[in-house]
Amino acid sequence: MNAEIIQFLKELQRNNNRDWFQANKERYDGLRKGFIDEVQQLINRIALFDPEVAGLEAKDCLFRIYRDIRFSPDKTPYKNHFAAYIASCGGRSSERGGYYIHLEPGNCLLSGGVWCPPPALLKKLRQDIYDHIDEFVAILEEPSFKALFPEMMGEVLKRMPAGYPSDFKYGEILRHKDFSVGAYKPDDFFTTPDWLEQSVACFEKLMPFNRFLNYTVDEYLGRI
Repeated sequence: MNAEIIQFLKELQRNNNRDWFQANKERYDGLRKGFIDEVQQLINRIALFDPEVAGLEAKDCLFRIYRDIRFSPDKTPYKNHFAAYIASCGGRSSERGGYYIHLEPGNCLLSGGVWCPPPALLKKLRQDIYDHIDEFVAILEEPSFKALFPEMMGEVLKRMPAGYPSDFKYGEILRHKDFSVGAYKPDDFFTTPDWLEQSVACFEKLMPFNRFLNYTVDEYLGRI
C-alpha cells in the first residue's frame, strides 16, 4: 500500500492541479482508505505501551490533503504528503505530545512531541523545561533515544527568550519554538514487511519525551 501511496504522491508533485486530481480521485480515495487502516493499526499497537491513545479513531488523526490557499502565495491546491497525528484528546487537533507519521517522497518522517504550541503553552513549556532541565536533557541524551532522534526540530529564536539568563548552559533548548524530535526515513522504510513494527518501536522511544511534555500540557489545559 505505501509503495502505491509514494508513487501517487510523486505523480501529484508533477501534476498538482485540480484536473489531474479529479481524474485520479477514485485512486486517491482507495489509497486514503488504506492509509486510514494502517494508522488504525499504529494506534492499536501504540496503545499497548501508551494506553492514553486507546480508542482513538484513525480518521480523527489524518490530515486533509487539501491545502488552505486563501492567504498563501503558493496556490497549488494539494499537499504532497499523507500524514497523521496520533495523540489523545483530539487526534490531529490535540495540543498534547503524540506520534506523527508523514509519507512524502524523499521526505518521509516519524516524529513526536509538541509542534507549534500557542504562545501561552510555549511559555509554560519553556519554564517547566528550565525548572527541570536535568530531567529533560537526560531524556534527550538517553543513548537509544538519541540514536533515533539526534536533535530537536523546528524554528529556533536568535536570542534567549526574556526572563532567562543569556549564559544558560542549555540555552538552545529554550530558544526552540517547538519541542519536537523527528527521525527522517528513506521512502523504502515504509514498504518493508515490518515497517509497522519498526515504526512502533521508534514511537515507543518517544514515550518519556511525550510524558514529560504532556504533564505541562495537561496543567495548561486544566486536566490536572
